[in-house]
Amino acid sequence: MTHPQDPQSRWNDVDDYLTQMLAPADEALTAALDDSDAAGLPRIAVAPNQGKLLHLLARIQGARTVLEIGTLGGYSTIWLARALPKDGRLISLEYDPAHADVARGNLARAGLDAVAEVRTGAALDSLPRIAEEGVAPFDLVFIDADKRNNPRYVEWALKLTRPGSVIVVDNVVRGGAIADENSTDEAILATRELFDLVARDPRLDGTAVQTVGVKGYDGLLIARVVS
Repeated sequence: MTHPQDPQSRWNDVDDYLTQMLAPADEALTAALDDSDAAGLPRIAVAPNQGKLLHLLARIQGARTVLEIGTLGGYSTIWLARALPKDGRLISLEYDPAHADVARGNLARAGLDAVAEVRTGAALDSLPRIAEEGVAPFDLVFIDADKRNNPRYVEWALKLTRPGSVIVVDNVVRGGAIADENSTDEAILATRELFDLVARDPRLDGTAVQTVGVKGYDGLLIARVVS
């Protein structure tokens, strides 16, 4: 008697197929994940097909400047930086100095250290300094850091972008728990606050999609700054 394949196994198989066909790994991407594993970083980088999505969004946007909040080992940073022109600029913010060191090494090996810069420290401390430097506006902002501060990160993204900029926030479905209005989980509460912010702020026009795959059941939010 055959047994139906469990959903996660099927999701993994489909992601493997999509990645093989449309987002195959190369030496720099593979090495970035290997070095992250060797350094003991958590395995929470975006999936390859999601990295390719970020890359395409940046290219469709015609982005010249990108802000990333949450670097980890620099895997998503590589995907984003590769979408930029030679004179483009990416600033990525990472709280953990050890993670930032791994990311800098991965970006250097990928030949992207002249385009992508990793800054260490709490993002809510770094973002005001970026505003003071006058490097904004950013054409695209990717947020994939501690979930409890997502609403604050989007508020800062609004200050550091322009009409037409795109804001992407990862991990907004939380295995479906986002629909639980009675949740006491800090990440869920903050993410629901994030959705409320995007829904009511007239400067933003956004949507969210549920995703399944090697990262399980989750989703992402994409918003365009309209004013």
